[in-house]
Amino acid sequence: MAKFSLRTRALAAAVSAVFMVYAGNASALGLVEAYQAALTNDSVFQAATQEYLAGQENKILGRSLLLPNVAANYANSKNRADVEAVNILGNKSLTHPEYYSRQASVQLRQALFSMDSWARYKQGLAQSDYATAVFESRRQELILRVAAAYTDALFATEQLRLAEVQRNMYAEQQKVNDQLFEKGEGTKTDMLETQSRLDLAEAQVLEAQDNVQTANATLSAMVGQDVKGLDDLNPSFRISQLPLGSLEEWKTGALADSPDIQAQRYAVETAHQEVNKAKAGHAPRLDFIASYSKNKANTVDTYNQDSTVRSIGIQLNVPLYSGGQVSSATRQAVASQEKAKADLQSTTDKVLIELRKQYASVLSSAAKIRALEKAVASGELLIQATEHSIKGGVRINLDLLNAQQQLYLSKRDLAQARYGYLVSTLRLKSAAGKLDDDSLRAMAAYFR
Repeated sequence: MAKFSLRTRALAAAVSAVFMVYAGNASALGLVEAYQAALTNDSVFQAATQEYLAGQENKILGRSLLLPNVAANYANSKNRADVEAVNILGNKSLTHPEYYSRQASVQLRQALFSMDSWARYKQGLAQSDYATAVFESRRQELILRVAAAYTDALFATEQLRLAEVQRNMYAEQQKVNDQLFEKGEGTKTDMLETQSRLDLAEAQVLEAQDNVQTANATLSAMVGQDVKGLDDLNPSFRISQLPLGSLEEWKTGALADSPDIQAQRYAVETAHQEVNKAKAGHAPRLDFIASYSKNKANTVDTYNQDSTVRSIGIQLNVPLYSGGQVSSATRQAVASQEKAKADLQSTTDKVLIELRKQYASVLSSAAKIRALEKAVASGELLIQATEHSIKGGVRINLDLLNAQQQLYLSKRDLAQARYGYLVSTLRLKSAAGKLDDDSLRAMAAYFR
């Protein structure tokens, strides 16, 4: 009877310690707070933000080629000339006039027909859209990285708690065995078995402590602050009804909304416009030109004259031969376009494979959680039954140690399955291009 009461008190003390840890998390970092902090502190996402801003300029750069180009020029110089003149008598005279010359002009050029400018404009739009799609992919990636780092840190902490509870149980079991041995009711074998399990549990606690530090450091680097506590998984964790349609419905959504696929489609369009740019090397260009200029002493012959010139007209440039450069550039651009198409197919295949994987993972994780919940409940009952059997002489100390170890493994696997289910749900939405802030808030509802 003493053995059972001692073990019960030890378990109760361990459980109380766990509840004290939960109670001390009033200032814990929530999942949504971690994501909001990562938006401004994660270096990878900050690089993606600047890449997005740079990519948006391509739209303006492309459009500029279709708009008027206005340029102004001004020149002011002092001149000294040597002028040799011959009169009607054949006599030569040499003079050295000095004068100032000034030139000022304003010119406007507007493309009327330019295949190159039009292709560059369309390419700028595609590059801008590509940057937007890539940025959306990076944003969803940030949500996944924060969620994964957050759950990894929580799982590492939960492993540490379970390892400490198991170690405390073995330590209490060792005390019970020592007391029984002193009374002549226990055996040396029971003491050695428990000591062996206790030593292993101590090593597992140390390893778990290292894992907690590593996981917290990873999350801290993302959020830009030291992680002192996190919201724990709600003890009343229950899987909500899975909002799953058929796999084909998810595939349709992924093909339409996946930012990775969209980005690669824009990459194909960019490559297509590169082909048009290369072909434009054989096309004529027609520009409208208007200019206004004022000249003073423009040349030595007019150094005492001022002039104002206004002109308006069109300019046609027709390329005739470029040494084969245009044809070669076109073939090169076509090859790059075919590569972009192949990359699009490869990206589509990867997205659909990931979609199928996460779809199956969500379903299997839900089933696994239900099975492990039953395993934990059965393990707790097994420990109680084994304790009673030991009192009756039916079971031995090793049976209890094995039952305790199995319960620890079941609780660890259950925690891992729960976190895996939550992350897989986000990954499924990400593969389908449906991951947003609301998805993260829905996941945060599982924590407290």
